[in-house]
Amino acid sequence: MAIVYDTYQRDEAERLLPLLHVGGRQRVVALHDGQSITAEQFLAHVEHVAAQLPEASAAVNLCEDRYAFMVVFCAIALRGQANLLPPSRAPHAVEEVMAAHPGCHAVGDRPMDPAPHRYHALPSLPLNAMASASIEWPSISAAQNVAIGYTSGSTGTPRPNAKSWRSLHASTAGNLRMLQNVVGEHFAVVATVPPQHIYGVEMSVLLPLLGNVQVHSGRPFFPADIATALEQMPAPRVLVTTPVHLRALVESGVRLPPLAAMLSATAPMSPELAAQAEQCFDAPLLEVFGSTETCAFATRRVTADSRWSLYHGVHLHPQPDGTQIEAPQLDAPTTLADIVSLHDEGRRFELRGRHADLLEIAGKRASLGDLTRRLLAIPGVQDGVVFQLDDADAIGVRRIAALAVAPALDEHIILDALRASIDPVFLPRPLRLVKTLPRNETGKLPRAALLELLAHHVAA
Repeated sequence: MAIVYDTYQRDEAERLLPLLHVGGRQRVVALHDGQSITAEQFLAHVEHVAAQLPEASAAVNLCEDRYAFMVVFCAIALRGQANLLPPSRAPHAVEEVMAAHPGCHAVGDRPMDPAPHRYHALPSLPLNAMASASIEWPSISAAQNVAIGYTSGSTGTPRPNAKSWRSLHASTAGNLRMLQNVVGEHFAVVATVPPQHIYGVEMSVLLPLLGNVQVHSGRPFFPADIATALEQMPAPRVLVTTPVHLRALVESGVRLPPLAAMLSATAPMSPELAAQAEQCFDAPLLEVFGSTETCAFATRRVTADSRWSLYHGVHLHPQPDGTQIEAPQLDAPTTLADIVSLHDEGRRFELRGRHADLLEIAGKRASLGDLTRRLLAIPGVQDGVVFQLDDADAIGVRRIAALAVAPALDEHIILDALRASIDPVFLPRPLRLVKTLPRNETGKLPRAALLELLAHHVAA
C-alpha cells in the first residue's frame, strides 16, 4: 500500500492544473475601478506582482479589493507559496497566523498602521497592462497547497485547513454545476462577503478564475452600494451574501436590478427571511452547506424544500458524534460535528444540529441552535444568540447564557417569553441586553468575543 500511495503522491505532484479557465485572452474576469479586466490583463498583473514577492513558504493575503485579492492570490500560488487566510484582518488575528508560519510575509492593497511584520504594499495595477503574447497559460501542481483557511472561531480557537489546488478545482466544479443549473453557463457575481473567508474564496474568487464568470471587485456593504454594484454588472447576475446582509437589504426597501439568483451561507437561512427576499427581489434564494474543512458540498432552496441536496460525488455517513463526509475535494474522509438524517437513498439530508450544540441538563435535551431560534422569534428581538458557558457551577452544570439586541424590551419580558416555549432548565441565566452583537465580516459570532461581551455586561 505504501508503494501505491507514494506513486499517487508523485503523480499528483507532477500533474498540472490551469490557474485560469481557458476561455480566451479577452474573456472578462472582473470589473475593477469601473473597467472590464480581461484574462490577458489579469495574467499581466499576476506576473507583475509575482516577480516582486519575496521568497517564503506562505503569505498572508490582506487585500480588501476583491480583484487585488485575486491577483495576489494567484501571484502567491505561482511563487509556490500558500495564501494564509486569517479569520479576520484584526492585528492580533494576523499576528497569530503569522506566528504559526515562521518566515511568512504579508501583502495588502492599502497602508496599514500598525503594519504586520514583513508587510508589502501591492504595487499599482495599470489598466493597460498586457501579458506577453508568447506567455504560456499558467498552471501549477495539483498537489500544491495554495491556501490555508482558518475557521471563524465561533466554536473555539480558529483552526487551519490547507487547500491543495486539486481540492479547490474539485470544489469549484461542484459550485459551478450547482449555479449553472439555475442561472446558465455565464453569469456575473457581486459579493458582500470578504475574499479571505472560504465562502468568499469559493464564490467570488475561484468562480471567476475557473469558470466563465466575472466578478465585481468591490465588497459593497450598504444596500444602496449593493444596488449600484449590481447595476454595473451584466445580466445574469448572482448576489453572493449572508443572512445578516440579506436581512438589511430586505428591511431597507432598496430596489435591485434583475437578479438571476441570490446565494447565501455562513448561517442558517430562516424560511421567513428567504420568502421575503424572493418576494422583494424576484429571484430564487439558494443556500450552500459546507465548512472551512470541506468547502461547499450541498445546496437547497429553503422556500421549496428544507432538505439539502448533495453535490455530485459527495456521500455522508452519520456517526455517533457527527457525520463523516466523502467528497471529490477531500483527500480522505473527514468528520463534521453536524448531526444529519439521510433521505432519498442518501442523496438528501436534514440538519438536526451540531454535536457541540446538543445540551443535556437534568436528563433533558435541547440544542443551542433551537434555543437561539426561539429567542429570535420573540417580537422585538432584533438579534440574539444563546450559548453555553465554559465553567461549571457548584453542582457541575455548565450554565446557558444569552445576549439579545432588543431596544424596546427588558430582560424580564424576554425571559417570560422564553419560559412559555422552553423547559425552565434551559432558560439562559444570565441574559443580557446589548446594543449589538460582535459579528464578524461574514455575520458569525466568535465565541471569544461573545464571552468577553457577556463578562463586560455582567460586571457592569
